[in-house]
Amino acid sequence: MHDGQEAIVVRKGATPLVPGQQAFIGGSMGDMAVIVEGVESGLAKEAFYSTVHGAGRIMSRTQAAGKMNWKTKTRTGGAIPRERMEQAVRAFGVELRGGGTDESPFVYRKLAEVLEAHAGTFNILHTLKPIGVCMAGADEYDPYKD
Repeated sequence: MHDGQEAIVVRKGATPLVPGQQAFIGGSMGDMAVIVEGVESGLAKEAFYSTVHGAGRIMSRTQAAGKMNWKTKTRTGGAIPRERMEQAVRAFGVELRGGGTDESPFVYRKLAEVLEAHAGTFNILHTLKPIGVCMAGADEYDPYKD
């Protein structure tokens, strides 16, 4: 029920967060993550007690990493050099195993800015800092994204 009306809330790219409910919101591999708790507020109600599930992309996977030709196993294009990504992740103090530039910190918004835009809909209970990131290598075929 929402404002006296029965409704179905479909969340695509969002996380349910009713008052008292806890949720995890992740940043990039070079940014913080948080555990939040939903609050009762006009803003939270207006958002159907939903919040973001992550920092949000500012660049597509192909734009960041380039296009992979699986026949020749070569990648062309791509705005983010691997060395730049690795330097940024190292500077943040994170050990990276695998991963490609399509998941680089440079392709995501800064989580602090996203959280600020949603202030008043949750309380931040804990701020987390990643120490390691493990994911498939950049040149491994993934049918869900390639």
